[in-house]
Amino acid sequence: MTDPIQTIRAHDPETDPAALSALWLAASLGAHGFLGRARLEAQRGLIETRYLPMAETFVAEAVDGTRLGFISLLGDFVAALFVAPGAQGHGIGRALLDHARARRGALELEVYAENAGALRFYRRYGFRAVSRRAHDDEGLPHVTIRMRLD
Repeated sequence: MTDPIQTIRAHDPETDPAALSALWLAASLGAHGFLGRARLEAQRGLIETRYLPMAETFVAEAVDGTRLGFISLLGDFVAALFVAPGAQGHGIGRALLDHARARRGALELEVYAENAGALRFYRRYGFRAVSRRAHDDEGLPHVTIRMRLD
């Protein structure tokens, strides 16, 4: 795959929610499988109804209109960064972070410690760990790491 991104554009609340939640679920099953399929499928609806509407979201799109990934920002906090499984490893996550960084400068995020691939990616990009929590936002025993890029 050579430079699959045609554009990075603002999220369209009329046409994107279902496609982005499907992308989120596919990527989450690979990256967050430890949370369990049932939990992830139950959360999918929240992506469309709660999380996308409250965030500023940008979509990486291929020439044919396929959504390759997205990044959602709450101020300078990266609330979500997901790349379609078949498009991972081709610079899409980096391009989305570059896009967010150009708008915000410093960025923060939180990542599951069990998501080793994401941790490696964020460290290579330049994020550094600043704190850890023993439980996730739902109170489940999954360590999360807060990271910052200055």
